[in-house]
Amino acid sequence: MKLDMIKAAVRDIPDFPEKGIIFKDITPVLKSPELFRAAVDLMCAPYRESPPDLVVGIDARGFIFASAMAYRLGTGFIPIRKKGKLPHVTVSADYALEYGTATVEVHEDAAGPGDRVVVVDDLLATGGTLAAAVGLLHGLGAKVEGVSVLIELAFLKGRSKLPGETVRALIEY
Repeated sequence: MKLDMIKAAVRDIPDFPEKGIIFKDITPVLKSPELFRAAVDLMCAPYRESPPDLVVGIDARGFIFASAMAYRLGTGFIPIRKKGKLPHVTVSADYALEYGTATVEVHEDAAGPGDRVVVVDDLLATGGTLAAAVGLLHGLGAKVEGVSVLIELAFLKGRSKLPGETVRALIEY
């Protein structure tokens, strides 16, 4: 029931950020205390019995869900940010965009060998950002226990860029 309510609250914004794109706007979910809490609880559910050591959030909307999940699960939080936003020594990964490339970074000491992590974002589309983040964490020696997103645009086949990873999405389009 709650999942249906969450899905119903996501609104479509046509032609944003550019013509031909239908943007999935999650702000109505975030605005509702009941729906936001339900979304976080549902995203945490697979990890309650064996919480990870750390929850990783991807800049920027991934931070919203990841930090709430870290709090709920009693773990630490790691931000993965766009290039140039972290103050300490970082490692980085480039990934493809529709037109060009982008870069994400994480502090080199954010996670280490054996740390069990869950990677969180609001949306899985083409998979480039999540694949870059997962690659960074593997490079640090962390064990990725799962990838968790609120929404997956399954028709874009982003999961194909995350082979061998357990990907969980609350809502699929």
